[in-house]
Amino acid sequence: MAYVIGDDCISCGTCAGECPVEAISEGEDKYVIDADACTECGTCASVCPSEAISLG
Repeated sequence: MAYVIGDDCISCGTCAGECPVEAISEGEDKYVIDADACTECGTCASVCPSEAISLG
């Protein structure tokens, strides 16, 4: 189960810069995680300042 970014995302981009497999990109309203590329490492969730990332 891949991580997902919720509506609390503030579009700061911190998660995208920390993702080791570059599975996170900027979406229209918030950043999004490519579920097929996500390795479930949790790095993104650990650096998110708004705690908007969780296992989907």
